Amino acid sequence: MSNDEPLEGSMSRRRMLALLGLTGMNMLAGYSPPVLASRETRGSTLGCIVTPQQTEGPYFVDERLRRADIRSDPSDGSVKEGLPLTLEIGVFGVGAVDRSACKPLSGAMVDIWQCDAQGIYSDVVDEGFNTVGRKFLRGYQVTDADGGVRFVTIYPGWYPGRTPHIHFKIRTGPGYAQAHEFTSQFYFDDRTSDSVFARQPYARRAERRPRTRNEDDGIFRRGGSQLILALAETQTGYSARFDVGLDMK
Repeated sequence: MSNDEPLEGSMSRRRMLALLGLTGMNMLAGYSPPVLASRETRGSTLGCIVTPQQTEGPYFVDERLRRADIRSDPSDGSVKEGLPLTLEIGVFGVGAVDRSACKPLSGAMVDIWQCDAQGIYSDVVDEGFNTVGRKFLRGYQVTDADGGVRFVTIYPGWYPGRTPHIHFKIRTGPGYAQAHEFTSQFYFDDRTSDSVFARQPYARRAERRPRTRNEDDGIFRRGGSQLILALAETQTGYSARFDVGLDMK
């Protein structure tokens, strides 16, 4: 399978700011809707720091599939097996004048996409698989008034050359002074991945090659340590929250 390759273009000139407010992370149980922190609380506890953009890779497909639970495949109704992961993403804009002001961005389109437990992406042709027409583990949500979106997915598998990751893309619309597009990836602690991949359905992979760890992934080494999800255990799997902020100047 081919590895994700860096892309050239205007996106590489855009900057993104991450608001790493892990104290605001919700410990979710099952699929109950999370209780979001108020924007006043977030603004008083979060600090703005620069975080890296990362490659889109070869597997992005602009499906325009709006949904919160991305585990199912609309083409046949099947649901991907894997350890449930509830992922909440907050999107904030950093003011052009006051660089310490972090304002929730409503109406931003947030896509996520990832491989399944066996390292396979949907709706692409690659070495060893052809999933054209399938749409599992892809979807987008639009941020609410507090800049938040919430997805239900699974802990991703892995494939040769890449450590486990989830891609995400944020796009703002014409309602803002300037449209922005930002793409990056979320990562996981290696020890957590070791534990997850010892379970089914991950453990039944036919391929027994050693998986790539974070420090051996060339894309991760370009800032991935700032993009690791802080996971909280739930009754059925994990939950995480990650806040990012778009430089609006």
